[in-house]
Amino acid sequence: MIPRYSRPEMVQIWEPSTKFRIWFEIEAHACDAMADLGVIPRENAEAVWKARDVEFDVARIDEIEAETKHDVIAFLTHLAEHVGSDEARFVHQGMTSSDVLDTCFNVQLTRAADILIADTEALLAALKRRAYEHKHTIRIGRSHGIHAEPTTMGLTFARFYAEMDRNLARLHTARAEIATGAISGAVGTFANVDPRVEEHVCAKLGLAPEPISTQVIPRDRHAAFFATLGVVASSIENIAIEIRHMQRTEVLEGAEFFSMGQKGSSAMPHKKNPVLTENLTGLARLVRGMVVPAMENVALWHERDISHSSVERMIGPDATITLDFALARLTGVIDKMLIYPENMLANLNKFPGLVMSQRVLLALTQAGVSREDAYRLVQRNALKVWETGVDFKTELLNDPEVTAALNPAEIEEKFDLGYHTKHVDTIFARVFGA
Repeated sequence: MIPRYSRPEMVQIWEPSTKFRIWFEIEAHACDAMADLGVIPRENAEAVWKARDVEFDVARIDEIEAETKHDVIAFLTHLAEHVGSDEARFVHQGMTSSDVLDTCFNVQLTRAADILIADTEALLAALKRRAYEHKHTIRIGRSHGIHAEPTTMGLTFARFYAEMDRNLARLHTARAEIATGAISGAVGTFANVDPRVEEHVCAKLGLAPEPISTQVIPRDRHAAFFATLGVVASSIENIAIEIRHMQRTEVLEGAEFFSMGQKGSSAMPHKKNPVLTENLTGLARLVRGMVVPAMENVALWHERDISHSSVERMIGPDATITLDFALARLTGVIDKMLIYPENMLANLNKFPGLVMSQRVLLALTQAGVSREDAYRLVQRNALKVWETGVDFKTELLNDPEVTAALNPAEIEEKFDLGYHTKHVDTIFARVFGA
């Protein structure tokens, strides 16, 4: 991923130096286990750990790989340069490349998941704070982009909190599913490596042994992992689009923070554009775009092929780095977001009283008017508000068919905004707990 959309902690997981360090730990722990089982001499296993503090030379490994055309062999050759050829002769005993590659990849994905989980928890904290801050801040709810009925800004933030809380659970599930390792040898039969070696290595790396591997760890696990990242990205875009809508000049109910010295346009000095949330929409598309290749990686030939390899070398770093950046960016947007309650009320009242139409409809039916007639009466007066901007309540009070069923006090009561917020506390208790 390009540095513009990267954060150091996540990038570090995918650095070649980190990968080679994990490869070393897999091989060294495997040697320890084999020594415990009497398969290799204890002194050879201990000798491998001489490279514990070695800074593996990425350029040297690349140089060897240019000749061998095999990345794991290149690493093992470089490891032997540090440990000694005789001492290292039992390294990788009975193992195959996938034992190292797949186990390492899953270590990296679990570490990435830990960061994404922490990112999501930070976003949840920001959403919760803003939800309580604007728990009773009235705004108009919209369906199809059109005014519907009143809601509150707090409920908007609470809705996004609940969605991201579900995503947090999904990330925990994805992490658990991907946290497996395999040291099962060629075609996964353990013919040349004892299953206890796998158990030892996995325990040291914080993984569970893969119940059955066919030389590779099954890729349905990875498909589920990247699918989860795609869902989280979609939720990021869901929130970003709402903020982008609120920042439109004609709406202006909320906006991204605009810092001192910031410029919105190279041509128009007056501009304040929602650049951060537009960026989040784009980043979400990138993450989702990596889900389908992960799905297609599930189908491999027989016990193993490497059609998945090139895909994962790209989507592993790119999807996690991009999502990490996007979650952090969204948290900053939410944390500093500007809210304009006065504009919310002004927008709600743009067509005076119109958003109370359902209350009047229900009152008429409860007063004995058929639903068909009640709808006709309400819509007839509502359309006048759309067309001429007159006051809806005034039109109702001047309609003899309406006043034949409802007296003025009953009509007046139907325009109380508090009616629409009476269950806010109940919803908040459901979302955030008591």
